[in-house]
Amino acid sequence: MKKLLSLVLALALALCAVSALAEDYVIATDTAFRPFEFADENGNMIGIDMDILAAVAEDQGFTYELRVLGWDASIAACQAGQADGMIAGASITDARKASGWIFSDGYYNAAQCMAVAAGSDIAGFADLKGKNVAVKIGTMSADYAESLSGEYGFTVVTMESSPDIYQAVIGGQAAACFDDAPIMADYIKSNGVPLKLVDGTANEGADYGFAVFSAEKQELVDKFNAGLANIKANGTYDAILAKYLGE
Repeated sequence: MKKLLSLVLALALALCAVSALAEDYVIATDTAFRPFEFADENGNMIGIDMDILAAVAEDQGFTYELRVLGWDASIAACQAGQADGMIAGASITDARKASGWIFSDGYYNAAQCMAVAAGSDIAGFADLKGKNVAVKIGTMSADYAESLSGEYGFTVVTMESSPDIYQAVIGGQAAACFDDAPIMADYIKSNGVPLKLVDGTANEGADYGFAVFSAEKQELVDKFNAGLANIKANGTYDAILAKYLGE
């Protein structure tokens, strides 16, 4: 009997140990959305989103497993219950809220704008008539381009990632691309690619937010909001932006 009790106790302790090693949450993110999330030379995910998430988790005392899935796959994973939330430069919009997204407070305001090849003579939307415009699927930038396509007579072509749409312009498959202004500005500066932002093409922008897709995950949103407020108050947030944007 004593041996049996000992075995039961040992098993219970082992299960507790495994549980203690488990992460509190699974958080999904995009594969390439520099400077918010991108892989460094060692393959580690870094960026504004990654640092904010880490700082919030430390402040709120929770742990997480990061899953680098891509934009569409991150949304699908959250909707299927395979991830608890996502942080991927997701713009907070009424349309997304209506379709089931539950957002945190905004953590960065970004406008969307247009970029063209460095040597292009395209100076505005009116010069896009009859041309292809590349956008990242399912994004605020895609919605912005779609809202203008009818008026200015261009065709919107969707792609999987920001680097894909930039390469489409560089390679001549598209005359222009639409993306978040800080993303394109960073990509052009960091990679020395022959693209340029077009003045006067930015919209009013929207805040990025951490997102969940079930009311059962509201506690995670509350933790993110509390942690975000704290890291803004103690200077950590400003240090993170300065690290990547020089702000």
